[in-house]
Amino acid sequence: MAKEAKTILDLLKEKRVFSPRKDFSENAHVKSESVYKKASRSREAFWEGFAKELDWYKKWRKVLDWKTPHSKWFVGGKINISYNCIDRHINTARKNKAAIIWEGEPGDSRVITYWDLYREVNKFANVLKKLGVKKGDRITIYLPMIPEAAVAMLACARIGAPHSVVFGGFSADSLRDRINDSQAKILITSDGGFRRGSVVPLKKNADEALFGAASIEKVIVVKRVGEKAQIEMKEKRDLWWHELMENAPQYCEPEKMDSEDMLYILYTSGTTGKPKGIVHTTGGYLVGVYATTKWVFDLKEEDTFWCTADIGWVTGHSYIVYGPLANGATSLMYEGAPDYPDRDRFWEIVEKYGVNIFYTAPTAIRVFMKWGEEYPRKHDLSTLRLLGSVGEPINPEAWMWYYVNIGNKKCPIVDTWWQTETGMILITPLPGVTKLKPASATKPFPGIEADVVDENGKSIEVGAGYLVLKSPWPAMLRTIYGDPERYVQQYWSRFPNMYFTGDGAKRDKDGYLWLLGRVDDVMNVAGHRVSTMEVESALVDHPSVAEAAVIGKTDELKGQAISAFVTLKESIKSNSGLVDELKKHVTKKIGAIARPDDIIFTAELPKTRSGKIMRRLLRDIAEGRALGDTTTLADPTIVRQLKDKYEDKEG
Repeated sequence: MAKEAKTILDLLKEKRVFSPRKDFSENAHVKSESVYKKASRSREAFWEGFAKELDWYKKWRKVLDWKTPHSKWFVGGKINISYNCIDRHINTARKNKAAIIWEGEPGDSRVITYWDLYREVNKFANVLKKLGVKKGDRITIYLPMIPEAAVAMLACARIGAPHSVVFGGFSADSLRDRINDSQAKILITSDGGFRRGSVVPLKKNADEALFGAASIEKVIVVKRVGEKAQIEMKEKRDLWWHELMENAPQYCEPEKMDSEDMLYILYTSGTTGKPKGIVHTTGGYLVGVYATTKWVFDLKEEDTFWCTADIGWVTGHSYIVYGPLANGATSLMYEGAPDYPDRDRFWEIVEKYGVNIFYTAPTAIRVFMKWGEEYPRKHDLSTLRLLGSVGEPINPEAWMWYYVNIGNKKCPIVDTWWQTETGMILITPLPGVTKLKPASATKPFPGIEADVVDENGKSIEVGAGYLVLKSPWPAMLRTIYGDPERYVQQYWSRFPNMYFTGDGAKRDKDGYLWLLGRVDDVMNVAGHRVSTMEVESALVDHPSVAEAAVIGKTDELKGQAISAFVTLKESIKSNSGLVDELKKHVTKKIGAIARPDDIIFTAELPKTRSGKIMRRLLRDIAEGRALGDTTTLADPTIVRQLKDKYEDKEG
């Protein structure tokens, strides 16, 4: 495998390198690469240094207790995350600093100071306690991107009730599955939310989900939409948020949580089988997200930080709520879509609030590319000083477009790799010291021991293989809720004493890491391993292509043949000549082994509501199988149209 992968590496070599600007480095939190050596000498001492910057009721007696595959961090320490995200700031100059700036899709907005947030969280914590919630009770949160989502999370953390946030785009069935797995006691939802001018019927979905979810005792409903939502309130079960808050006491004593007490359960959006509830605990998780928010984004006191993720995903947990607020930052939340009411909405918001740090997904960046440069050009983006990428590997050309058109060639890009399971960023540049290569996540964060290994678990010095983690990190998942055997089997059975990420990666001669996506997105074509990511990058490199998704389909001769689903830029028309041109382009960029057998043009690709391309469904289409679960798709009709188109071509 390593030999084959090295050939791919040589064929798709990225030669552009961008060094940190001197003025950025001089003012950065991390100015020297010596932090890597310091961290590797003693990982425990390194993480302990960050832990000491937080407020603890009782200091830990041991930094790490590690018995593969189970870790305990800051053993014996007592802490409360809500206190660290709010209380410790209100006796400082941050008291009336904006904690959350919120922009609603219709254009309404709110600025919530740390003092405002303190009052709201305390009151809602008391609301939960009055409803009988005790330490350890699970609470499900099913809300749009509104400030009450953050308030609810922090209130749960305050009283020691683990929260389970379910993305507001999920169906009633998905919500029910997650409630039942966690056996949640309370559901927090809203009458609805807004998405591209339409009302998302969250309360109606919740009502449907609760048929068959017997553990829920009360439903708390935020009034977001009003009469347009046309909801029904079930007597004795359903309660209005604003009415409960009216007379709630203004202060709630934070629960002194053990460092290893559960903070939250977050379900990964698995395509089949039972939902996988990832368990994160308190002390180590907070240390991990606090440290990475501070160093990866070079966060400064005056920054306005905008992570465009939804709170329903781990990125929203770690880098909208817990990481920024633990640092006393101003975190921006936006409720709506990037193209409503027009395609410049993100850039309008950046200009309106003077955003300094912008963190978004490669999927979004590729869509921005497709729309064209005129939209960001309408706005003053000069306040931006750092850009981030998260969620999946980024193509070199998307990286360059982002660097040139959004960052004006002056903003470093931190391309970050991590997972729901890891809780925190693990592979990333440090913007003040790392030389950037477009599309490389560069190197592990200090204190993180990542490696690329072959099928036998042997380290690959240069080339491609499997991405593993060889030692524990503070924010790592502790288990899968209610299924400890699945935790061991899923993450620790592939390679002895190593956490298997499920991702492929390649390492170049400089030690830089290049993420290749899930290993099931690596195709075996005539005995050669070809990454879907590399073929997609080659296709997107063509000036006519906006986006591409590549899958391997069964082939009698080659084992797998390559099928590409391609979205063209808006001014480009599809034709057979372009098909041949794109096949030649891929051959030129990578080699004949990577030449697609099929290229299907499509106006849209099937994506989840969080923006990830559902390659599993594309494989089902190419293989002629019945379509699997489509409940997580933003637009299920796209799959049917693609299936019909593919079958017509095959016929």
